[in-house]
Amino acid sequence: MQLYQFSYPYYPVKGYYPQGYRYYQSNTRNSNPLKRQYQLRDYGPYPYVVNINEISKENPNFRLALWTGKHFQLTLMSINVGEDIGLEIHPNTDQFLRIEEGRGIMQMGPSRNQLTFERNVGDDFAIFIPAGTWHNLTNTGNTPLKLYSIYAPVQHPYGTIHQTKADSEAAES
Repeated sequence: MQLYQFSYPYYPVKGYYPQGYRYYQSNTRNSNPLKRQYQLRDYGPYPYVVNINEISKENPNFRLALWTGKHFQLTLMSINVGEDIGLEIHPNTDQFLRIEEGRGIMQMGPSRNQLTFERNVGDDFAIFIPAGTWHNLTNTGNTPLKLYSIYAPVQHPYGTIHQTKADSEAAES
């Protein structure tokens, strides 16, 4: 294995190097750098490159922090058929959702009893949730709803993994 600095395709070598970030290049000629089996863990706050569509679809967890930095966080989510994220509000956090696979209904509003904004959503939809807005996303399809979420600032502890919605609710209570 040869070390290269910022060569393509590049994949992080485990660990942090104070003299700079180092990457290794796969020397397998027939390997496809865009088709990888990923480790599902938190890679922040270090430089990281990933096929977000592919890793979102591979994620079996209700919630998994994939990258946690100082100012924002990316989590992967998989919502089972008929389940939802759960009605919630983030008073000081803007949130972005991107649906990679599945169908759902997005509801938002100024109070938990006044969800006046409602849209059907599906593959490739982007959802913007302003801080202080009540919201919920429900899977209305017949397959798991695969998405990723960006929080600014960070919402969940570094390394968060909730395999199920029940795990998530237990951790937050």
